[in-house]
Amino acid sequence: MNVVVDRLTKRFTLNGTPAVFEASFEAPSGGVTTLLGPSGSGKTTILRIIAGLESADEGRVLVGDKDITHVPVRKRGFGFVFQTFALFNQLTVRENIAFGLDAQGVKGDQVKHRVDELLTLVQLDGLGGRYPEQLSGGQRQRVGFARALAPYPKLLLLDEPFGALDTRVRAELRGWLRELHQATHLTTLMVTHDQEEAMELSDQIVVVDKGRIHQVGSPREVYDVPKTPFVASFVGTANVLTGQVKDGRASVGSMAIAVSEDIPDGSNVRAIVRPHDVRITKGEAAPHKAVGRVRRIARLGAYVKLDLEIASGEVVTVQLTRREFEEMKLSDGDAVVIDLDEARVFVDDYAI
Repeated sequence: MNVVVDRLTKRFTLNGTPAVFEASFEAPSGGVTTLLGPSGSGKTTILRIIAGLESADEGRVLVGDKDITHVPVRKRGFGFVFQTFALFNQLTVRENIAFGLDAQGVKGDQVKHRVDELLTLVQLDGLGGRYPEQLSGGQRQRVGFARALAPYPKLLLLDEPFGALDTRVRAELRGWLRELHQATHLTTLMVTHDQEEAMELSDQIVVVDKGRIHQVGSPREVYDVPKTPFVASFVGTANVLTGQVKDGRASVGSMAIAVSEDIPDGSNVRAIVRPHDVRITKGEAAPHKAVGRVRRIARLGAYVKLDLEIASGEVVTVQLTRREFEEMKLSDGDAVVIDLDEARVFVDDYAI
């Protein structure tokens, strides 16, 4: 069942800056759509409006062809999983999972069958009699998912579901959640600030900042074809260099980068390029290229990160494979020629 968010606006103070401003997107049926953005961007507010936990000042929310903007939260039939596990500590795992079914008046064998089914689905067979305090963090969050799924929800809403877990457990649960979704095909909306989490789990990403939606697209689209400087710099690691357009090229220090025809001469711009897209060579400087000096080398397993200082004093970060680095035989202080032809250039009218 698809979800349509249509021009949502929300203010928490009268005449204040909107926490969400004219947000619109569609979450396709059966997919995972992730709201991605930094803390305070408005992504959780959008999710809470969809859930019915907040009301919108303007706009509407549709599920399928039904407008649910003013439907009470208890009648929306959605499942929720929160960052905090929010389990009932006095109830066993089975009782926690059955809670929503009990609230619906489901009794007897139906409850037992559904709980057994979900214990298997979330890989907690044999743990139904335990209490939450007897489980690991990852196991408790799986109970949270099972409880959310028990009443057969129309939609699953996840608010930073792995935020309270350590890095290793988060990575394990990401793979588990993908398998869970493939088993249920339930339309899912998730909120996260974790780019890796969004890239790995999502069919569609909605990038949000300062209450506004900057881009909606597949993980590949938002990474490879960012539409705003914020998306280019926030989704994945990026170098951000300032410059000005002259004779159809963006002058960034001693470098010059081709720009599109719709950016006029004299425009202040930001050139944004990912570390793995920066090309470096040893040798003499060439036209439109700059010389940088190696200021730091960080060996990070399969790849090596270099910090290069250019004439303007700005630092350009470069990522090489270990083999590329070894073949170049670079050391601190070495000079290299930098090629930024893969940079994306944006008019500097938005503060990153």
